[in-house]
Amino acid sequence: MRVLVTNDDGIHAEGLLALVQALDVWVAGAEASEERVVTVVAPDTNYSGAGAAVGDMYLKPGLKYSRVELEGVTHIPCFALDATPALCAIVGNLGGFGPRYDVIVSGINAGVNVGRSVLHSGTVGACLTGTQLGLAGLAVSVRTSHETSIGYGTAAALAVAALADLETAPPHTVINLNVPNVELKDLKGVRRARISTAGIIKSSAGETSTLPSEAFGMIPLTLGSSVPDLGDVSDEADDDDGALVAAGFAAVTVLRSVHEAGDDEADALARNAVSAMSEIR
Repeated sequence: MRVLVTNDDGIHAEGLLALVQALDVWVAGAEASEERVVTVVAPDTNYSGAGAAVGDMYLKPGLKYSRVELEGVTHIPCFALDATPALCAIVGNLGGFGPRYDVIVSGINAGVNVGRSVLHSGTVGACLTGTQLGLAGLAVSVRTSHETSIGYGTAAALAVAALADLETAPPHTVINLNVPNVELKDLKGVRRARISTAGIIKSSAGETSTLPSEAFGMIPLTLGSSVPDLGDVSDEADDDDGALVAAGFAAVTVLRSVHEAGDDEADALARNAVSAMSEIR
């Protein structure tokens, strides 16, 4: 199996280091007849919230990279790239860093990516971009807390355990894994989850929602429950991803990348739009 690793917190993030160290052990444990190749191609700076953006690549003749030595990693080449997570996925799989890969693993992100926040996550965006190139992906995130330090060991162990299934997963599929900030022995289990309706922003107005009267000012924001440290999930169902993480379970959701809507309702909508626009010619 050939594995491309990236993230959105940057090449020097603690979560990436924990993941790559676990994968380094996995590579070293391969049988003589088994191919295990892992390459890290991660952004040279933090791109949290970048989604599947590629940035201003249209204005560049190429992308700068540098080789990076990560602590305790001896079997995996690691590169920092002047690129967003999604662009790392593209360049990493189109010959910039060796032959094509089989799967892409992104993370470990500091903060959950649950609910509608998956649309904006650079961690998830890298994997969804990889699916456009035919790869299956695994996006890994761990809950943060203001009171305790972040432990990445549990998420790293679960990520390595998921690789076998990832290799046989249908192309264009992403497993989104969100893990509570607990030791592996304290994890309550791993559950199949639904994507909740929680968003990053719950409200973008004050007491009244009116058109601003001043030329300059500040729009107040109320964060939703899918912010990285996971807010109030009391309105979520028990099997929603945020609620499961809050209850101490690792939550697994399966995502599909951008694809055409082929149902009858979408077909009728497209035909009506074509008809309406054709009349103005």
